[in-house]
Amino acid sequence: MAQIDKPNLHFNTKLYTGNSSTQSITTGLDNDFVWIKHRTVTSNHRLFDILRGGANELGSNTTSAEGQNTQGITFNSTGFDLLGADPSYNGSGNTYASWNWKAGGTAVSNTAGSITSSVSANTTAGFSIVKYTGTGASATVGHGLGVAPNVIITKKTNVAQQWNFQNSMLGYSQYMALNTTEASQATGGGNINAVSSTTYSCDGNDAVNASGGTYVSYCFANIKGFSKFGSYVGNSSATDGTFVYLGFKPAFVIIKGATNASSWLIQDNKRQTYNDGSIPLFKANTSDAEINIANFDMLSNGFKCRTSNNDFNGANTYIYLAIAESPIVGSNGIPTTAR
Repeated sequence: MAQIDKPNLHFNTKLYTGNSSTQSITTGLDNDFVWIKHRTVTSNHRLFDILRGGANELGSNTTSAEGQNTQGITFNSTGFDLLGADPSYNGSGNTYASWNWKAGGTAVSNTAGSITSSVSANTTAGFSIVKYTGTGASATVGHGLGVAPNVIITKKTNVAQQWNFQNSMLGYSQYMALNTTEASQATGGGNINAVSSTTYSCDGNDAVNASGGTYVSYCFANIKGFSKFGSYVGNSSATDGTFVYLGFKPAFVIIKGATNASSWLIQDNKRQTYNDGSIPLFKANTSDAEINIANFDMLSNGFKCRTSNNDFNGANTYIYLAIAESPIVGSNGIPTTAR
């Protein structure tokens, strides 16, 4: 696939202040997946997507089933609209971060797998949203990307169940739960596996394919100049930590220890726009407000840990999910600088 020169047409972080009423949030792209977090108080993460609808919310830090909220959001061609005064994402005077992805708009029926899925896919940016109903037996599900995804995040939506995070970095024989600090664990040969350019396989495990269960998956593939998903080994240095080359200046990074218990740490390029000392982080697995816990530089070509914090840079293996602000050099020949 060709390099993406303008990543902000496919992903953007938007900061905003709530008003306890209705308001439009302009993100600069045709939103299909919105992840919102209150910045200053304890509050659940809120995830919305075009397939489930803006009145149906999930929390990355909870096992809860999908909740219905008439004060949710609606999607539009330039961002999203807030519909009410829910303090999780629109309390008066409160500050919020939203992370926004463009998928493929309205659902398309996908019959590539043995389960017919509903898919919204952005093949240019390697991101798709997949919705399906489980069978309780081994099955395949079409994802619509045209290339094999590197990360598949799945959540059962009709009843409580933990999040299932599986990836090519560790191999699909391993899984982690987005809502816990647990290290990577063996699946026992099940869950998500046999990932191809058209489908992924899943067994009858309740987390991914219980009979009659409803599920949503978020699928990500490596795209030059836009996204990279990989792993690194920390070195426990408090000043000269591990550097991770991405091939672009990052706009959004999630890091999780694979071999140690640790939080899922989220950083973006909008809440702090310079590299200087500790940075404000969110934990995807907790309802905590943002907190300064580590030194972490987002550079023109990757990121560098400047801490011995065990969540980032202990003597462990870590996996990461990174989305670009800009490639190192665009097709115009202009190089990117660090923030």
